[in-house]
Amino acid sequence: MSTSPPSGLNAPQREAVRYLDGPCLVLAGAGSGKTRVITQKIAHLIEQCGYEPKHIAALTFTNKAAAEMRERISSLLQQPKQANQITVSTFHSLGVTILRQEARGVGLKDRFSIMDSDDCFSLVQDLAVTTDKQLIRRIQTTMSLWKNGLVDPDAALAAAQDEEEAQTARIYRSYVATLSAYQAVDFDDLIRLPVELFRSSEAARDKWQRRLRYLLVDEYQDTNTCQYELVKLLVTGVGKKPMFTAVGDDDQAIYAWRGATVENLKTLQTDFPDLKVIKLEQNYRSTTRILQAANAVIGNNPKLFDKALWSEHGLGDPVKVLGMQDDEQEADQVAIMLSAHRFERRAKFSDYAILYRGNHQARVFEKALRRERIPYVMSGGQSFFDRAEIKDIVSYLRLVANGDDDPAFIRAVTTPKRGVGQGTLEALGAYAGKWQCSLFAAVFKGGVESILADRQLTPLREFCNFINQLEARASRVGRAGSGDNAAQVLDDMMKEINYEAYLYDSFDDRQAQGKWQNVLDFTTWLKEKGNGGKDGTDPEKSLLDLTQMVALMTMLEGRDEEPDAVRMSTLHASKGLEFPHVFLVGVEEGILPHRGDPDAPADIAAARIQEERRLMYVGITRAQRSLHVTWCKKRQRARESVQCEVSRFVKEMQLDVGDAVPTEAETITPQNRLANLKALLQKPKPV
Repeated sequence: MSTSPPSGLNAPQREAVRYLDGPCLVLAGAGSGKTRVITQKIAHLIEQCGYEPKHIAALTFTNKAAAEMRERISSLLQQPKQANQITVSTFHSLGVTILRQEARGVGLKDRFSIMDSDDCFSLVQDLAVTTDKQLIRRIQTTMSLWKNGLVDPDAALAAAQDEEEAQTARIYRSYVATLSAYQAVDFDDLIRLPVELFRSSEAARDKWQRRLRYLLVDEYQDTNTCQYELVKLLVTGVGKKPMFTAVGDDDQAIYAWRGATVENLKTLQTDFPDLKVIKLEQNYRSTTRILQAANAVIGNNPKLFDKALWSEHGLGDPVKVLGMQDDEQEADQVAIMLSAHRFERRAKFSDYAILYRGNHQARVFEKALRRERIPYVMSGGQSFFDRAEIKDIVSYLRLVANGDDDPAFIRAVTTPKRGVGQGTLEALGAYAGKWQCSLFAAVFKGGVESILADRQLTPLREFCNFINQLEARASRVGRAGSGDNAAQVLDDMMKEINYEAYLYDSFDDRQAQGKWQNVLDFTTWLKEKGNGGKDGTDPEKSLLDLTQMVALMTMLEGRDEEPDAVRMSTLHASKGLEFPHVFLVGVEEGILPHRGDPDAPADIAAARIQEERRLMYVGITRAQRSLHVTWCKKRQRARESVQCEVSRFVKEMQLDVGDAVPTEAETITPQNRLANLKALLQKPKPV
């Protein structure tokens, strides 16, 4: 093993990269170069330690992070194409890879479907026999937490505290059974089912341990119980030294509401007594004043591991706290201050972010930015794959992959319309229920003629025969001379369903043109993926491979370049991002920290405040050069104006008196703004 240190790393980063004597936890503070450590360590494993790329896996939480990580690994390797052999993916993508190869071990056929959020919502709606959207969302959230906590329906029912919980557990049992009947999984199952497999099958577990011999986990503090169990099952075995590096930060654990638990950091020390802990405290992002404020705030939380961020970027601008009369003034002043600040700094709009606790705060800022003609983009907006026209096309692909996928069948057979109405589907559904088969199978089942007339059955069978023809071709990967690749199958499918004509018949020309362009972008992207990517370096994929890949995507890769616009984002969505200049708005009691249940037990209330404090810390540490914090004395809620008080977290920032702007901000009027801009124009330009 080489002892030559990787270049360009500080001492703790270098130690983290080189440590290979067992399990390792890298406590990486905000902006401390954690991705650099992971990518350099992978290069070190391959080029200095003799690991084969195919035996290394790096897990993260978003497709974007995985793509960026793979690109950086490629740039570090002497043979860049080796990066394509490494498993660099989200937890869910790894789960799909495992399930594709081990489907029968968990009771699935090879061509299982991945249900999207809309399908799952509709399924719960049917099982709960309700149209109350809030109730359906609560049931979905509870079931997701049960799955992520590895709680099965029987255990959930046995532990129910009241009739509402018991009813949710019964719906959970029916939900799991229905997914099984559909030969489908939801997103939680993509990790839960591999865990169940590895717990029950030593052979499967040993196979995957041999395949993935070194594991790296990014954003470890965001793992839930199920994800941690998957990691543990992949790295532990009889006579096997656990070989993994977990990289995370307990101060940035902000996803408890979706099942993540910071306790996994504590459990790691218990399960792996030989765990090596390395702290990264040098921040490469922010100025000292910003980091002092961040350290002061997070210092009020109990600590699993003590650490304090520091920087060599100098003292920097004072952190400014501004109090506003109301939310209208807050939005107006932030827009005007941002415009003036940008003009003075000769900066780009994309250098700025407006961060807030909840999406409901965004509307008033959008109005103010539009009034000032400031371009902006919203984080967490509608995913490209959530558009109706994309879902329509994907429903055909899902049905080709899995004829038992009833939600996909219903959408595809009715879009475009082909003479199959609601009455026909209801009769077919009743028949399928009687024989415990899918809608697709029921179309060809003997006796269906007794409940459907020829005029009803003919379009159904024509549709199903069309899908069967596509299915026969879709599993083949295009090779020279084969004449059957993903692009050709896709083109033939689009031609046959005549989707473009359907759009122009259903929408006005402008809407139809936009929707059809989205479909063309999507199918072009699919063809590129099927042919090995834009540069042709990835393995070719069949249409069936592409279908399961699409189910995991949340955005169309590389579709647009980042525009020059202010980023508006919730604090949760901003994690992992950084901006030269940040406006952290609405920092009031009841918003940040968020208003909790006043009757909650003391320990739950304390844990909530600690997570909200971590959210404040995340917001502060997004800023590189300047940070403005704003709050309101009054805020409009519904039709009522309510009194507000500044958040306790502002006091905890411990700003110097000379650094903080007085809490009553001076209103900037168009007149004095014009005077300020004229003064700026008279300043000499920076050399």
